[in-house]
Amino acid sequence: MHEHDIDWAGMAERLITEGEALLPFVTGAAASLAERIAPRRIMDIGAGPGVAACALAQRFPDAEVIAVDGSEQLLERAAERARSMGMRLTTRVAEFPDGFADLPEADLIWTSHVLHHVGDQAAAVRALAGKLHPGGILAIAEGGLTTRFLPRDTGLGRPGLEARIEAAATEWFSRMRAGLPHAADVVEDWPTMLAASGLVEAGSRSYLIDRPAPLHDGFRAFVRSQFVRAAETLAEDLDAEDLATLTTLAGDGQDSIAHRSDVYILAARTVHSAARPQPR
Repeated sequence: MHEHDIDWAGMAERLITEGEALLPFVTGAAASLAERIAPRRIMDIGAGPGVAACALAQRFPDAEVIAVDGSEQLLERAAERARSMGMRLTTRVAEFPDGFADLPEADLIWTSHVLHHVGDQAAAVRALAGKLHPGGILAIAEGGLTTRFLPRDTGLGRPGLEARIEAAATEWFSRMRAGLPHAADVVEDWPTMLAASGLVEAGSRSYLIDRPAPLHDGFRAFVRSQFVRAAETLAEDLDAEDLATLTTLAGDGQDSIAHRSDVYILAARTVHSAARPQPR
Protein backbone atom coordinates (compact mmCIF):
# COMPACT_ATOMS: atom_id res chain seq x y z
CA MET A 1 0.00 0.00 0.00
CA HIS A 2 1.29 3.44 -0.90
CA GLU A 3 1.06 6.28 1.59
CA HIS A 4 -1.50 8.06 -0.61
CA ASP A 5 -3.78 4.99 -0.37
CA ILE A 6 -3.98 5.02 3.43
CA ASP A 7 -7.44 5.12 4.98
CA TRP A 8 -6.92 8.30 7.01
CA ALA A 9 -10.51 8.26 8.33
CA GLY A 10 -9.84 4.82 9.78
CA MET A 11 -6.89 6.30 11.65
CA ALA A 12 -8.98 8.97 13.40
CA GLU A 13 -8.25 7.85 16.96
CA ARG A 14 -4.54 7.50 16.25
CA LEU A 15 -4.46 10.98 14.68
CA ILE A 16 -6.26 12.47 17.68
CA THR A 17 -3.91 10.92 20.22
CA GLU A 18 -0.90 12.01 18.14
CA GLY A 19 -2.23 15.55 17.81
CA GLU A 20 -2.85 15.84 21.53
CA ALA A 21 0.54 14.39 22.45
CA LEU A 22 2.39 16.81 20.17
CA LEU A 23 0.10 19.79 20.80
CA PRO A 24 2.76 21.94 22.54
CA PHE A 25 4.44 22.68 19.21
CA VAL A 26 1.13 23.91 17.76
CA THR A 27 0.35 26.15 20.72
CA GLY A 28 3.93 27.41 20.73
CA ALA A 29 3.82 28.23 17.04
CA ALA A 30 0.40 29.88 17.40
CA ALA A 31 1.77 32.12 20.16
CA SER A 32 4.67 33.13 17.91
CA LEU A 33 2.33 33.82 14.99
CA ALA A 34 0.09 35.94 17.23
CA GLU A 35 3.02 38.32 17.67
CA ARG A 36 3.03 38.90 13.90
CA ILE A 37 -0.59 38.85 12.79
CA ALA A 38 -4.20 39.20 13.98
CA PRO A 39 -5.91 37.07 11.33
CA ARG A 40 -9.53 37.45 10.33
CA ARG A 41 -9.57 34.12 8.50
CA ILE A 42 -7.41 31.03 9.15
CA MET A 43 -7.28 27.85 7.08
CA ASP A 44 -5.80 24.59 8.39
CA ILE A 45 -4.95 22.52 5.32
CA GLY A 46 -5.05 18.78 6.03
CA ALA A 47 -6.74 19.43 9.34
CA GLY A 48 -7.73 15.81 9.98
CA PRO A 49 -9.76 15.46 13.20
CA GLY A 50 -9.14 19.11 14.10
CA VAL A 51 -6.72 19.08 17.02
CA ALA A 52 -4.56 21.88 15.59
CA ALA A 53 -7.51 23.74 14.09
CA CYS A 54 -9.20 23.93 17.48
CA ALA A 55 -5.95 25.12 19.08
CA LEU A 56 -5.76 27.88 16.47
CA ALA A 57 -9.39 28.79 17.10
CA GLN A 58 -8.64 28.98 20.81
CA ARG A 59 -5.62 31.24 20.23
CA PHE A 60 -7.45 33.47 17.73
CA PRO A 61 -11.04 33.59 19.04
CA ASP A 62 -12.07 36.46 16.73
CA ALA A 63 -10.96 34.69 13.56
CA GLU A 64 -12.97 32.52 11.21
CA VAL A 65 -11.18 29.17 11.28
CA ILE A 66 -11.70 26.77 8.37
CA ALA A 67 -10.58 23.16 8.74
CA VAL A 68 -9.86 21.71 5.29
CA ASP A 69 -9.38 18.00 4.63
CA GLY A 70 -10.14 15.39 2.01
CA SER A 71 -11.96 13.18 4.53
CA GLU A 72 -15.50 14.16 5.45
CA GLN A 73 -15.39 11.68 8.34
CA LEU A 74 -12.33 13.33 9.86
CA LEU A 75 -13.90 16.76 9.48
CA GLU A 76 -16.96 15.50 11.35
CA ARG A 77 -14.61 14.65 14.21
CA ALA A 78 -13.09 18.14 13.94
CA ALA A 79 -16.52 19.78 14.16
CA GLU A 80 -17.43 17.57 17.13
CA ARG A 81 -14.21 18.54 18.90
CA ALA A 82 -14.84 22.23 18.28
CA ARG A 83 -18.36 21.99 19.68
CA SER A 84 -17.13 20.22 22.81
CA MET A 85 -14.56 23.00 23.37
CA GLY A 86 -16.97 25.83 22.61
CA MET A 87 -14.88 26.85 19.58
CA ARG A 88 -16.13 28.28 16.29
CA LEU A 89 -14.98 26.11 13.38
CA THR A 90 -16.05 25.77 9.75
CA THR A 91 -15.17 22.68 7.75
CA ARG A 92 -14.53 22.27 4.01
CA VAL A 93 -14.01 19.00 2.18
CA ALA A 94 -11.23 19.49 -0.38
CA GLU A 95 -8.40 17.36 -1.65
CA PHE A 96 -4.98 18.97 -1.68
CA PRO A 97 -3.66 20.16 -4.01
CA ASP A 98 -6.27 19.17 -6.63
CA GLY A 99 -9.28 20.74 -4.91
CA PHE A 100 -7.50 23.80 -3.59
CA ALA A 101 -8.55 26.31 -6.27
CA ASP A 102 -12.08 26.65 -4.88
CA LEU A 103 -10.98 27.58 -1.36
CA PRO A 104 -11.11 31.21 -0.19
CA GLU A 105 -8.12 33.40 0.58
CA ALA A 106 -6.97 33.66 4.18
CA ASP A 107 -4.78 35.76 6.45
CA LEU A 108 -3.11 32.73 8.02
CA ILE A 109 -2.70 29.34 6.35
CA TRP A 110 -1.44 26.53 8.57
CA THR A 111 -0.49 23.06 7.38
CA SER A 112 1.21 20.43 9.50
CA HIS A 113 3.03 17.39 8.11
CA VAL A 114 0.87 17.37 5.00
CA LEU A 115 3.14 18.57 2.21
CA HIS A 116 5.45 15.57 2.42
CA HIS A 117 2.45 13.54 1.19
CA VAL A 118 2.31 15.68 -1.99
CA GLY A 119 4.49 14.68 -4.93
CA ASP A 120 5.48 18.19 -6.01
CA GLN A 121 6.09 20.02 -2.75
CA ALA A 122 7.36 23.22 -4.40
CA ALA A 123 4.17 23.48 -6.48
CA ALA A 124 2.12 22.89 -3.33
CA VAL A 125 3.90 25.77 -1.58
CA ARG A 126 3.16 28.03 -4.55
CA ALA A 127 -0.51 27.03 -4.45
CA LEU A 128 -0.75 27.82 -0.75
CA ALA A 129 1.08 31.13 -1.15
CA GLY A 130 -1.40 32.12 -3.82
CA LYS A 131 -4.26 31.85 -1.34
CA LEU A 132 -2.88 34.44 1.09
CA HIS A 133 -4.32 37.90 1.53
CA PRO A 134 -1.68 40.67 1.27
CA GLY A 135 0.20 40.64 4.57
CA GLY A 136 -0.99 37.10 5.28
CA ILE A 137 1.29 34.35 6.61
CA LEU A 138 1.83 30.80 5.42
CA ALA A 139 3.07 28.45 8.18
CA ILE A 140 4.28 24.97 7.23
CA ALA A 141 5.18 22.43 9.90
CA GLU A 142 7.65 19.96 8.41
CA GLY A 143 10.73 18.35 9.89
CA GLY A 144 12.38 18.80 13.25
CA LEU A 145 13.98 16.15 15.42
CA THR A 146 12.90 12.53 15.49
CA THR A 147 10.71 11.74 18.48
CA ARG A 148 12.26 9.59 21.18
CA PHE A 149 10.25 7.47 23.60
CA LEU A 150 12.61 5.12 25.46
CA PRO A 151 16.09 4.90 26.98
CA ARG A 152 18.92 3.77 24.68
CA ASP A 153 19.06 0.44 26.50
CA THR A 154 15.55 -0.87 27.16
CA GLY A 155 16.71 -4.25 28.50
CA LEU A 156 15.25 -5.90 25.38
CA GLY A 157 17.38 -6.87 22.41
CA ARG A 158 20.33 -4.72 21.35
CA PRO A 159 20.62 -1.17 22.73
CA GLY A 160 19.92 1.65 20.28
CA LEU A 161 16.68 0.27 18.82
CA GLU A 162 15.14 3.69 18.13
CA ALA A 163 18.18 4.85 16.17
CA ARG A 164 17.84 1.82 13.91
CA ILE A 165 14.10 2.38 13.57
CA GLU A 166 14.87 5.94 12.49
CA ALA A 167 17.34 4.74 9.85
CA ALA A 168 14.83 2.23 8.49
CA ALA A 169 12.05 4.81 8.51
CA THR A 170 14.24 7.20 6.51
CA GLU A 171 14.62 4.59 3.78
CA TRP A 172 10.89 3.85 3.87
CA PHE A 173 10.10 7.57 3.65
CA SER A 174 12.25 7.93 0.52
CA ARG A 175 10.41 5.04 -1.13
CA MET A 176 7.06 6.53 -0.12
CA ARG A 177 8.00 9.91 -1.62
CA ALA A 178 9.19 8.27 -4.85
CA GLY A 179 5.85 6.48 -5.21
CA LEU A 180 3.65 9.56 -4.91
CA PRO A 181 1.84 10.88 -8.00
CA HIS A 182 3.87 13.58 -9.78
CA ALA A 183 6.79 13.01 -7.41
CA ALA A 184 9.49 15.63 -7.87
CA ASP A 185 12.88 15.72 -6.21
CA VAL A 186 13.45 18.95 -4.32
CA VAL A 187 15.87 20.14 -1.67
CA GLU A 188 13.67 20.39 1.40
CA ASP A 189 14.83 23.92 2.17
CA TRP A 190 11.43 25.25 3.13
CA PRO A 191 12.40 28.93 3.59
CA THR A 192 13.89 28.92 0.08
CA MET A 193 10.71 27.34 -1.32
CA LEU A 194 8.63 29.95 0.48
CA ALA A 195 10.78 32.78 -0.93
CA ALA A 196 10.61 31.26 -4.43
CA SER A 197 6.80 31.43 -4.13
CA GLY A 198 6.98 35.21 -3.82
CA LEU A 199 6.75 35.39 -0.05
CA VAL A 200 9.00 37.48 2.19
CA GLU A 201 10.47 37.27 5.70
CA ALA A 202 10.88 33.50 5.33
CA GLY A 203 12.31 31.70 8.32
CA SER A 204 12.05 28.70 10.60
CA ARG A 205 11.54 28.10 14.29
CA SER A 206 11.45 24.87 16.27
CA TYR A 207 9.30 24.00 19.27
CA LEU A 208 9.97 21.43 21.99
CA ILE A 209 7.61 18.69 23.07
CA ASP A 210 8.78 17.35 26.44
CA ARG A 211 6.49 14.92 28.24
CA PRO A 212 8.56 13.08 30.85
CA ALA A 213 7.97 9.62 32.27
CA PRO A 214 5.75 8.32 33.61
CA LEU A 215 3.19 9.13 30.93
CA HIS A 216 -0.54 9.10 31.55
CA ASP A 217 -2.60 6.58 29.61
CA GLY A 218 -3.60 8.92 26.75
CA PHE A 219 -0.02 9.79 25.82
CA ARG A 220 1.05 6.19 26.43
CA ALA A 221 -1.57 5.14 23.85
CA PHE A 222 0.06 7.51 21.35
CA VAL A 223 3.49 5.97 21.95
CA ARG A 224 2.12 2.46 21.57
CA SER A 225 0.42 3.46 18.31
CA GLN A 226 3.77 4.69 16.99
CA PHE A 227 5.41 1.34 17.77
CA VAL A 228 2.50 -0.59 16.29
CA ARG A 229 2.74 1.40 13.08
CA ALA A 230 6.52 1.01 12.95
CA ALA A 231 6.15 -2.77 13.31
CA GLU A 232 3.62 -2.80 10.46
CA THR A 233 5.50 -0.43 8.16
CA LEU A 234 9.10 -1.51 8.72
CA ALA A 235 8.66 -5.28 8.98
CA GLU A 236 10.84 -5.82 5.89
CA ASP A 237 13.41 -3.16 6.81
CA LEU A 238 14.46 -4.32 10.29
CA ASP A 239 16.40 -7.46 11.17
CA ALA A 240 14.61 -10.29 12.96
CA GLU A 241 15.90 -9.37 16.43
CA ASP A 242 14.89 -5.72 16.18
CA LEU A 243 11.48 -6.63 14.74
CA ALA A 244 10.90 -9.06 17.61
CA THR A 245 11.83 -6.37 20.15
CA LEU A 246 9.59 -3.85 18.43
CA THR A 247 6.71 -6.33 18.40
CA THR A 248 7.17 -6.97 22.13
CA LEU A 249 7.14 -3.24 22.87
CA ALA A 250 4.01 -2.77 20.76
CA GLY A 251 2.19 -5.64 22.46
CA ASP A 252 0.40 -6.06 25.79
CA GLY A 253 2.96 -7.96 27.89
CA GLN A 254 4.88 -6.75 30.92
CA ASP A 255 7.76 -5.49 28.75
CA SER A 256 5.45 -3.52 26.46
CA ILE A 257 4.84 0.21 26.25
CA ALA A 258 1.57 -0.42 28.10
CA HIS A 259 3.41 -1.37 31.32
CA ARG A 260 6.84 0.31 31.24
CA SER A 261 7.55 3.17 33.66
CA ASP A 262 10.35 4.65 31.53
CA VAL A 263 8.30 5.75 28.52
CA TYR A 264 8.47 9.45 27.66
CA ILE A 265 7.91 11.78 24.68
CA LEU A 266 10.73 14.08 23.63
CA ALA A 267 10.68 15.78 20.24
CA ALA A 268 11.07 19.04 18.37
CA ARG A 269 8.91 20.15 15.47
CA THR A 270 9.91 22.90 13.04
CA VAL A 271 7.54 25.48 11.56
CA HIS A 272 8.59 27.41 8.46
CA SER A 273 6.73 30.63 7.72
CA ALA A 274 6.71 33.62 5.39
CA ALA A 275 4.37 36.47 4.49
CA ARG A 276 2.76 37.72 1.29
CA PRO A 277 4.05 41.24 0.60
CA GLN A 278 1.75 44.20 1.07
CA PRO A 279 1.04 46.13 -2.14
CA ARG A 280 3.25 49.18 -2.61
